[in-house]
Amino acid sequence: MAKADAWGAPGGKAFARRKARNDGLAGNTRLIAEPAYQRLLAAEPLLRRSIPALIIIFLIVIAALRFVSLMNEHDEIERDAKAVLALGAGQMAQAVTADPSAAGANAISLLENTSRQGAMSRAHVLAITDADFKVIAVSPLSTGWQGRTLDSLVLGGQPLFMFGDRAGVMDVSISGQDWFAAVSLGGDRKHAAAVLVPQEAVFDSWRKSMSLNVTLFVLTAGVLIVILYAYFGQAARAQAADRIYLEAHQRIDMALVRGRCGLWDWDMVRGKMYWSRSMYDMLGYEPCDTMLSFGEVDEIIHPDDGDLFELANRIVEREIDHIDQVFRMRHADGQWVWMRARAQVIDPEAPEIQLIGIAVDVTEQRHLALRSEAADMRLRTAIENINESFVLWDAAERLIMCNSKFQKDNGLSDRDVVPGILRDSVEERMLAFASERRLANANGPQGGISFERQLADGRWLQVNELRTRDGGIVSVGSDITQIKLHQEKLVDSERRLMATIHDLSLARRAEEERASELVELNRKYMKETERAEAANRAKSEFLANMSHELRTPLNAIIGFSELMQQGLFGPLGSERYEEYATDINGSGKYLLGVINDILDMSKIEAGQFSLDREEIDLCPLIKETVRVISLQAAEKSINVETRIADAMRVYADRRAIKQIAINLLSNAVKFTGQGGKITVRARNTSGALLLTIEDNGCGIPKQALSKLGRPFEQVQNQFSKNHTGSGLGLAISRSLAELQGGALKIRSTEGVGTIVSVRIPLKKAPAAVKAAA
Repeated sequence: MAKADAWGAPGGKAFARRKARNDGLAGNTRLIAEPAYQRLLAAEPLLRRSIPALIIIFLIVIAALRFVSLMNEHDEIERDAKAVLALGAGQMAQAVTADPSAAGANAISLLENTSRQGAMSRAHVLAITDADFKVIAVSPLSTGWQGRTLDSLVLGGQPLFMFGDRAGVMDVSISGQDWFAAVSLGGDRKHAAAVLVPQEAVFDSWRKSMSLNVTLFVLTAGVLIVILYAYFGQAARAQAADRIYLEAHQRIDMALVRGRCGLWDWDMVRGKMYWSRSMYDMLGYEPCDTMLSFGEVDEIIHPDDGDLFELANRIVEREIDHIDQVFRMRHADGQWVWMRARAQVIDPEAPEIQLIGIAVDVTEQRHLALRSEAADMRLRTAIENINESFVLWDAAERLIMCNSKFQKDNGLSDRDVVPGILRDSVEERMLAFASERRLANANGPQGGISFERQLADGRWLQVNELRTRDGGIVSVGSDITQIKLHQEKLVDSERRLMATIHDLSLARRAEEERASELVELNRKYMKETERAEAANRAKSEFLANMSHELRTPLNAIIGFSELMQQGLFGPLGSERYEEYATDINGSGKYLLGVINDILDMSKIEAGQFSLDREEIDLCPLIKETVRVISLQAAEKSINVETRIADAMRVYADRRAIKQIAINLLSNAVKFTGQGGKITVRARNTSGALLLTIEDNGCGIPKQALSKLGRPFEQVQNQFSKNHTGSGLGLAISRSLAELQGGALKIRSTEGVGTIVSVRIPLKKAPAAVKAAA
């Protein structure tokens, strides 16, 4: 609902304060002696005196808060600038130490790259010096520092040249101007890197922000002073209006002091209401000479009888210009008094709306009407809600009332059952009965008449008609359709019951037979399942136990082929024999690798692969693995890049983690072309280690991704069809990851590359986990 603050009605702030302070008319036998507007006038001088002080305090608080905020911003800018200088100097020193040529021809490129990466401005000066702090390269060149010694240019920076990084970022002076400077010494102390920036450039944006805040504060203070001046002017006008209202109140009260009805005057502009003395008498309150506030009157009006706020808004919006309404008001003793209020807007065209009206106590008449209405409503509701059809005729057989059940049973509309219509006219419009039979009444003619009727829709009714004391007739029809149907179906139900018992006996025997069959089928299924599991275990155990027998001949083949290849006992005498020996050696090594993979896989499947968990430093382990495959990668000019934090620990099996990394890196090298790139990353995420190996090799077709990780499955395409292997590398890696509670996932795009991710939980187990069954 809209609130009209301007005229002091429901949404006015002054009205809200008055309403919160008053004790209410309902709980007291005497109205508040001092009117709300007089309390407001008494407090107004104090309020006017306190407002300027409050505004000054407000401005001081705002200024202090903003000053603290700006100083914090100044400190933050200084910290950020120093951090950038320290990082830039350290980065350049590390680059020069790692590559001494960076201090020569590539020095300018190094300075520009460092400036871009550190997001440095044009005001920053980056320099590389030799061991005597002579400037070798400087950016920008416009500084003119090339060839000069840095310690002669910088005043107050001796700790920087002695201690380098440990001296931190210092305030120095260059040509009489304050600078921030950071110096980092190379690891061999043959070179040094320096980054400097003028303090004026660092705090330039802060000074602009400071100037803007001061300007805004001055403007805000000016606006508040103007508002303060307007407030005092408005307060003076409101005080004059209150005096005029008091005079009008006295004139009206003198005319109506001895009236029996209550008169009231509602000044909607100020949200105040005048009551005559008789109004107080009707409600049991002691009269007073003050005007009531809007909230005080609304507080004693029953909330269910209308909203005084909504009524006020409608009058203000010119929707209505008069009131004629009955509502309840709380008497001083707590009772509710029914009042009928009538009022008219004095001048509908006037800008200030004022109503004057009369209020009459209609409590007794209202109670009589309500009791009669309630009794009638209860009777009609009871008749309407019964399950039987009901109709009442007067002594002249005219319709008095009926319920909707009577209309529905006889196909009558609302127009057909208008009160006062003759019974013959109603019966002519009723649907014809399929059949009707009068029943004998055990109580004789005085007991009324009963009929048994079948309606057109097949339903049955038993209608009982009785005479009332005034000669009228009341007719009640009960639905007996179900009773009739039950009578007809009783014999049929008995016959069907016997047939059902017979069918149940047959069904029970059939169910017993099916249950026996299911038991036998289940026994056979369990037997076959046990046989299959035993065969699978025998296979896995056989392969696991045959490791020595399979490896021994292969070792002999490889050993003798190596002797032949090396010519340990003299030359073989022919290049062809050497070629054969080389083929024997390569084939033997390949076969040994395949058999090792098969045996490892069989151990995992047989549950004989054990895991010994321990706390592992991941970075050295991965670097060792990278060194193992570095020779293979170097043959194809593949760049292997590792991005692993120096301190990253995981609780897992060292041998399993190393085998996973070797398998995945070998696959990446195998399927990455000449001059490719492989990236190894490791990071902690959600309580687990995530090891990712990414290559830009031939990639894997989307439809073949689901095959990867299965034993002996290989994906062949135009890029990978010439590579050999057992197909167990990924299967073993996935099984080892799952044994440690982790998982292995593969993402690949054909012709773009492949990303393999291994997730291993970081949580430390209570004891070493054994996978043996």
